[in-house]
Amino acid sequence: MQKEILEEHPDSDVRVYVVWFNMLSGDSRSGWDECVMSDPRANHLWDEKRLTSRAFAGEVEGAAAPVWDAYLLYDPEATWDDAPTTPISSGYTVYGAREELEKNIVPLLE
Repeated sequence: MQKEILEEHPDSDVRVYVVWFNMLSGDSRSGWDECVMSDPRANHLWDEKRLTSRAFAGEVEGAAAPVWDAYLLYDPEATWDDAPTTPISSGYTVYGAREELEKNIVPLLE
């Protein structure tokens, strides 16, 4: 995502939220690799209780709870009041769904 999308659109006004939590053995807050998404527009967050996994389980196409290694793409005009709006695209895994993500996000970045 970083090379194919973000680096290709360095001036786009996009916000990326990378949420990390323990999922596999060896996962830890001290062990997360921000280099995976080092773009300055990316905000890295730690979710100790995996709340995001539970909250978005029904929103990610092709994924089952617990949800991890997934993306949710929101319209630039989306607002979050009591709950997030419905994403315009979602997928699991990020790498496996990268073509769908790119197809849906590039028009928003241009």
